[in-house]
Amino acid sequence: MSNIITCEQVSNGHPDKICDQIADAVVTDCLQHDPDSRVAIEVLIKDNHVMIAGELTSTHEPCYVNLVDAVFERIGKGSLGYDVDDLDIQILVSRQSPDIAQGVDLGGAGDQGMMFGYATNETPELLPLPYVLATRFLEKLEAYRKGAGDSIFRADAKAQVSFDYEAWEIRTFLCSTQTAELTEAEEEKVKQVVRELMTETASDYALNTDFEILVNPTGRFVIGGPYADSGVTGRKLACDTYGGVGHIGGGAMSGKDPSKVDRSGAYAARRIAVDIVRAGYADRCEVQIAYAIGVADPVSIHVETFGTEHISIDEIENRVKQGYDLTPYGIIKNLGLLDTDYNRVSSYGHFGKNGLPWE
Repeated sequence: MSNIITCEQVSNGHPDKICDQIADAVVTDCLQHDPDSRVAIEVLIKDNHVMIAGELTSTHEPCYVNLVDAVFERIGKGSLGYDVDDLDIQILVSRQSPDIAQGVDLGGAGDQGMMFGYATNETPELLPLPYVLATRFLEKLEAYRKGAGDSIFRADAKAQVSFDYEAWEIRTFLCSTQTAELTEAEEEKVKQVVRELMTETASDYALNTDFEILVNPTGRFVIGGPYADSGVTGRKLACDTYGGVGHIGGGAMSGKDPSKVDRSGAYAARRIAVDIVRAGYADRCEVQIAYAIGVADPVSIHVETFGTEHISIDEIENRVKQGYDLTPYGIIKNLGLLDTDYNRVSSYGHFGKNGLPWE
C-alpha cells in the first residue's frame, strides 16, 4: 500500500472561501456588539451576485454591504476583478427558530452532530505536513500577489501536496493560480515565481526540493473566482481542518456563533487532541465528540491514537472526561469564543495559527 498522502488548500480568493469570509465577518461583527447574538449565516456568490441567508437574533443590525466590502478589501479588490459597488447583494435573514432557541437558552447544544479534532507531532503546528505545506505556500503566494505590483496574479488559487511518509519527501507540488491575460514571457514568470515559492516552503520545513512541480496544468487559468464557479459557505471543510487527513465533522464552522457545536465542539476536540500530543501521551490523536440538540453534555467522547500512544487509551480517555467541561457553555467560557475574531480563521484553516485559544 502506498504511503503517499495528498492534502490541498485554497486561497482566500477562492469563491467558496469568499463566502466563508463574509459569513464569519457577520458572526464577528454581531458578537462584538452583542455577545448573546445567535448567528447562522450562509452565503452564495456567483458572478456579481451575493446572497446572504440564514438566521440572526441579535440587538445588533449588521451593515452587510460594509462587511462584504471589508472582506473584498482584505482579499484585494483589484485581484478579484470588481468592486463592491458592482455587486448585487440580497439579504434573506430571519430570526432563529424559537424551537431551537429554547434548548440553547437552557445551555443545550444548538444542534445534533459529531465533531472531530486532530493533532500530530509531525509539524510545529501539530497539523499534517502536506496540509501545512499547501497552506503556507498559498500564504506566500498571496503575499507575493499583494506586494508585487505587477497585477499578473489574481486572487483565486489552489495548492495540493503529495507527500511520501515512508521516504519523508515531497513527491508532487501542484498549484493552479488565476492570472491576467499573459504574454509568453509573463507565463514563464508565473511558473518561475510559483517554483521559487514552492521551493522556499519546502526549505522552511527542511524538506527535499526535487519534487515534481505542476503549475496551471490545464495551460490557462484566466477566468476565475465567482465568474468561473459559484461559491457557497462550508464547502471547503478539508481545507478548514486537516487537509483530508483524519475525519471531518458533519457541519461547517464558518457562519455560526459558538452556541452551535459544529463550531465550538470542533474547536474543543482540536484543543483536546493538541493537549494529548503536546503532553506526550501520543504522537497522533483524533478526538470525536457528539451532541444531541438541546442537551448540554456530549452523548459520546471517543479518542483514537492510531497505535502511537505512550500511555493506555483508557487512561487518556479518563483524563479527557475528567479534565474538560464539554458543555457548550463550558467550551465557550473556557476558550473565550465570544471574544474571538473569526475573520482570522475564515481562510487558510481554523487551526495551527498562533494566538487562537484552542491552539
